[in-house]
Amino acid sequence: MQKENFIATITFNRPPANALASQVLKELSTLLDELENDSDVRVLLIHGEGRFFSAGADIKEFTTIENAEGFSKLSMNGQDVFEKIETYPKPVIAAIHGAALGGGLELAMACHIRIATESTKLGLPELQLGLIPGFAGTQRLPRYVGVPKALEMMLTSDPITGQEAFQLGLVNHVVQEDLLMEKAYEVAKKIAQKSPVSVKAAIELAYYSKNASFKEGALKEAELFGKVFESRDAKEGIQAFIEKRKPEFTGE
Repeated sequence: MQKENFIATITFNRPPANALASQVLKELSTLLDELENDSDVRVLLIHGEGRFFSAGADIKEFTTIENAEGFSKLSMNGQDVFEKIETYPKPVIAAIHGAALGGGLELAMACHIRIATESTKLGLPELQLGLIPGFAGTQRLPRYVGVPKALEMMLTSDPITGQEAFQLGLVNHVVQEDLLMEKAYEVAKKIAQKSPVSVKAAIELAYYSKNASFKEGALKEAELFGKVFESRDAKEGIQAFIEKRKPEFTGE
């Protein structure tokens, strides 16, 4: 993990495929806890070292589990970590290359913004092993690509390319592989210049409708609009606009 310009870069380095073993997810969860209150970090960027973003869960680990309760616990542990990412108060960007399959795609879908290379393979191939996705992939993928396409991807186990994922709205940007990190940092730097107070509120509101009606979401928006307006950053932003200068946000 590296920190620079308010951006924390988290790199998965578990050759050969950056499999998401339970220990890896535990370390990621601990790191998220540490960075949450770090004022020097405003944006998180996740990517994989080597050939892949992540080719999925650690299948070898599955052979050490003896019963349904053990598999359910493994599933819930992964779901908890990815829910922590989706509800994280700081933006989490996934820079995806090579392959994001199974748990790798589930991780990417939990991030707030996804940037992929044109040839990246993205998919949920668990049914090929006689299994199903376990880290909430069955719930997030239909949200992004619709139920028919999500079912096709899961039932056939066929991955899609980064270009197809962009056309479906699954990823925000698609770029050539040599431009992936450049584009990811470009987006991260733009976000890092914003007020952490307003960024946190925007993330919360964007996902609020998962468990609430439109009206409830609008009421929550009005509530947070008032709270954000009282922040020092809001006062700085307004004053900077009037004075025609760049605002200097502190997160207060």
